[in-house]
Amino acid sequence: MDLNLSQKVALVVASSQGLGKAIATQLVKEGSNVMLTSRDKGKLETVKRELEALGVGKVAYCAADITKVEDIHHLVQTTRNTFGKIDILINNAGGPPAGTFDQFTDEQWQQAYELNLLSYIRLIREVLPDLKKDGGRIINIASSSIKQPIPGLILSNTFRLGIVGLTKSLAEELAPYHILINTVAPGRIATDRVAFLDQIKAEKTGVTVEQIKLESQKNIPLKRYGSPEEFANVVTFLVSDASTYMTGSSFLIDGGMIKAI
Repeated sequence: MDLNLSQKVALVVASSQGLGKAIATQLVKEGSNVMLTSRDKGKLETVKRELEALGVGKVAYCAADITKVEDIHHLVQTTRNTFGKIDILINNAGGPPAGTFDQFTDEQWQQAYELNLLSYIRLIREVLPDLKKDGGRIINIASSSIKQPIPGLILSNTFRLGIVGLTKSLAEELAPYHILINTVAPGRIATDRVAFLDQIKAEKTGVTVEQIKLESQKNIPLKRYGSPEEFANVVTFLVSDASTYMTGSSFLIDGGMIKAI
């Protein structure tokens, strides 16, 4: 199957580690030119060297805080200046703090909104002039909480659902420009974020992290956590020419964990 991703330009947000890095890696392997970004310049430089060693697509990076309008504008403009265009946007962001409703202030709610929803809106707005020229792809990464809220993650539960509404609405608005947009939602993928959440749960319940992981795996039909590479494979398919008739949809990559239809 020819994915036809060679020479496509992808802006992959939060790509210095975890799911973002895995997606960037797969796209580079397919010959795409990738702009990496996160707040950590040191990590970005390391990932850039790793991906360049693959010897396929070109790689660049631009450090940015996606909660800041000026950083987003600079990031998108740097991508244009470096590669001449943008074909693919992978919206991604680290999860907000864990906790229950009565633990969060207005300021913390605002911070979660700016990181996990408003940043997606702003990035889409910035890249649309490029995507409208020749069509393109947008992936909004969310969480399995879009189907089943996760206890103790009320900030994430709230704003991830906003991503679904944004995606569904934009699918119709952007279709005339041949832009496909979808939400992709990870379940228990073996990333630093999931390890951190397991650690928090272990501390609260007084058991080991390994026990928490084993309990989680019992609720997953495949009986294991997914790998970032498995997640990235699905995203790579969705942004490729092998996927031309799916837009506005939400895709769970969770090993069958979520039971909702």
